[in-house]
Amino acid sequence: MQPTIEKALKVFPAIVILGPRQVGKTTLVKLVAKNRLKKSVYIDLEKNSDFEKLKYTAEEFMQSYINECVLIDEVQRIPSLFPLLRAMIDEKRKPARYIITGSASPDLLKGASESLAGRVIYFYLHPIGLHELPAKIGVNKHWFRGGFPQALTIRNSNMLAAWLDSFITTYIEKDLPLLFDIKFSSITMRKLWSMLAHLQGGILNAEKLGASLDITGTTTKRYLDYLEAAFIITRLKPYYVNIGKRLVKAPKVYINDTGILHFLLRVQNEKELTSHPSVGSSWEGYVISQILYAKENRLDMYYYRTQAGAECDLVLVRGHVVKACIEIKFSKAPIISKGYYQAVEDLKCNTKFIICPADVNYITKGGIRVIGISEFLIKYLINI
Repeated sequence: MQPTIEKALKVFPAIVILGPRQVGKTTLVKLVAKNRLKKSVYIDLEKNSDFEKLKYTAEEFMQSYINECVLIDEVQRIPSLFPLLRAMIDEKRKPARYIITGSASPDLLKGASESLAGRVIYFYLHPIGLHELPAKIGVNKHWFRGGFPQALTIRNSNMLAAWLDSFITTYIEKDLPLLFDIKFSSITMRKLWSMLAHLQGGILNAEKLGASLDITGTTTKRYLDYLEAAFIITRLKPYYVNIGKRLVKAPKVYINDTGILHFLLRVQNEKELTSHPSVGSSWEGYVISQILYAKENRLDMYYYRTQAGAECDLVLVRGHVVKACIEIKFSKAPIISKGYYQAVEDLKCNTKFIICPADVNYITKGGIRVIGISEFLIKYLINI
């Protein structure tokens, strides 16, 4: 992302880098500043001293650094900064005035999307994707451990479990309440994470899920909103198309990072994963997350399912045009279902893939390409 961000700094007054905690946003910002910016000042809103500066004397502080690039880390801690940033940008509209990081989507940050509209460009820093993985770390290790840098590089498996446990606990007890200024039962939220792990890739029924947690469906949806805005989960929406079919209209839900998923499922190593009852849903979630991390922003992701049994795990859409239908199978010799053929016919799609956990690339009867995830990301996703 670094070269793209550096190009954007030549045009936009402010850039915003969003992504989950512990993913490397601060490292990236400091690297960009060191490489490209002669004059900059760094403010970390997680530090009490920096927080106090911008909480009570933000305008005076900003004015004193009007000729430098101000780097603001974890901006969501002071939502009142957004209107001020808009005014400061409009007062002196020149490139590279602000670099901002945040750990939550602007959709749920009060004032962010309205205040900075048209003045900033957003970048999303995901966990390390398979397409950017060092060669010494293979697909299986990446799938088992997930993409957080610390989880990938810890050598001791016990320390990996301890780090993931700490990550989840900190998110539940500290980060989520701080990000969204909310209060909830940490016990209930942890149960929700565990239940989502067992629901990986399933159709979401918020009322049923809430009943299991002894909370309302409305509260469950609100909690899921927070988790999605914090980049922990993805709710994959169904693809609606006017074809006279009875469609399944509820989203499917995935925990994005498979390292977190496997910890919640109590899977202890790669070997244990391959025989775990959830291995298929884990592989499906892994493939979907890697495509999410690697795709360009204008390519949208959906799934497709009808009440009659037509089904496609992933539909890639640009605008209103279906660009690819993807089935995800945890098998080195996948069998293509009748439901997938029917989905392809319904959607009138000519580009068809089966993604499996093998280093293969061949075309089956019906023009369906069976391929491994690595080669798909490198050779085919870029052309969809």
